[in-house]
Amino acid sequence: MRHRLLVPGAAALSLLLAIPASAAANADGPGTPGAPGVGDTYYPESGNGGYDVSHYDLRLKYQPKTDLLEGTATLLATTTQDLSRFNLDFGLKVSEIRVNGKKAAFATSGKHELEVTPAAPLEKGRQISVVVRYAGKPSELKIDDFTAWARTPDGAVIAQEPDSAVWWFPSNDHPTDKATYDISIAVPDGTQALSNGVLASQTSKLGWTRYNWRSDKPQATYLTTLAVGKFDITTDTTANGLPVINAVSKDLGANEGSARASIERTTEITEWLESVFGPYPFNAVGGYVPNVPARYALETQTRPFYGKKAFDRGTNVSVVVHELAHQWYGDSVSLKDWKDIWINEGFAAYSQWLWSEKEGEGTAQELADYVYAQHPADDPFWKVKPGNPGAENQFDGAVYDRGALALQALRNKVGDKVFFDLLKSWPTEHKYGNASVADFVTFAEKKSGKQLAGFFDTWLFQPSKPATGAAKRTLGAPRGPVAQPKSWKRIAATHDVHGH
Repeated sequence: MRHRLLVPGAAALSLLLAIPASAAANADGPGTPGAPGVGDTYYPESGNGGYDVSHYDLRLKYQPKTDLLEGTATLLATTTQDLSRFNLDFGLKVSEIRVNGKKAAFATSGKHELEVTPAAPLEKGRQISVVVRYAGKPSELKIDDFTAWARTPDGAVIAQEPDSAVWWFPSNDHPTDKATYDISIAVPDGTQALSNGVLASQTSKLGWTRYNWRSDKPQATYLTTLAVGKFDITTDTTANGLPVINAVSKDLGANEGSARASIERTTEITEWLESVFGPYPFNAVGGYVPNVPARYALETQTRPFYGKKAFDRGTNVSVVVHELAHQWYGDSVSLKDWKDIWINEGFAAYSQWLWSEKEGEGTAQELADYVYAQHPADDPFWKVKPGNPGAENQFDGAVYDRGALALQALRNKVGDKVFFDLLKSWPTEHKYGNASVADFVTFAEKKSGKQLAGFFDTWLFQPSKPATGAAKRTLGAPRGPVAQPKSWKRIAATHDVHGH
């Protein structure tokens, strides 16, 4: 799932990739400045070089009436080079930074770069702590005239892709640097605060209630979420004892019943997904629906976000299947580069086809035949390449539907036994890591014993409809009109949820 795209133009790219003058000045001293970005194909300014974060400890206080967020963030990291200076991605006003307990100098640059110069250079391989004190109103922070922080009638919510962290905590903001999290937030009594993982403790003092959330497995920054408001919260456990925490805003109006009926299927869906993808990888599961007038959903780790309008048309179980499937494909195994989005969305979309098959509402083969037949050769659908769609098409419908189509074609090519072994062994063998489309191609070749590079090139990288011959070998290409599977309207309805 997605929402926000920040696509810099060519001139902006040249500025982002250039080394600031201050960096050149420091380069003569011990160590060199860390890069201001990781060099992502679509978002070169995302993330930073020179260090890897292992843990974030966020201690926050939020007043919904004024939108004031106060925070102290402690980052535990290891340097990956000799550093004279390093960057954090962050946009709110900072009052103090300490590195290994000593005050550090800091300055801002670019759209959201916080340049930190420690009191003394840092040698490669050193464990460091970085403490950042800050405060501000996140809804007033605009980057490219956009804020990811959404205020609600009784609080606020942060859940966006590919960028969200810069609005509420300093970070190394790229999926390749995952970390564990402790998120502690104080809100006025009578208000609740939700985040990732499990609720470790809850205390109340002097009119404020503090919620302490813990997510103890590696987690990407954009998958880290926070919701403040008034919720009806239900708890459950799966058959394997996994805690389930679901929350629905108390003021959803006509959508409340549909939202609750949808996310209350979380336990059932998670247990089924374990039979398809293997053991669930995290310490909790659930979902939440705040009063945000948004149609999109997002696979925030352990606790997916669902916008209120995702349920405008009634119960939407298919989108819950999609976001929960991401816990394996996208959250546990994360992409290496944002061009590898198929690693996330193709598999989550295909999980909806498998759910349809399980429910007897249309097999994955019938869905594949229908999708293939609905798009003639000159349809722009086939111009989008799921294996590298481009930033402007990163969340295009073809990434989902053509991405799932490729998986059904793979299933037919290698057979059910090999295919379903792939679905389980990929997230097992790459758990908590990062991977690319090329990595999956290599993995599939190894597991199947077949040469598949040409096959994947046809289905993921060619801007054209696979020829009838190729379709016959992999999809069956039935003759005559193709009937619409019973589940298709529900699956298609989630396309709006994914921002298309």
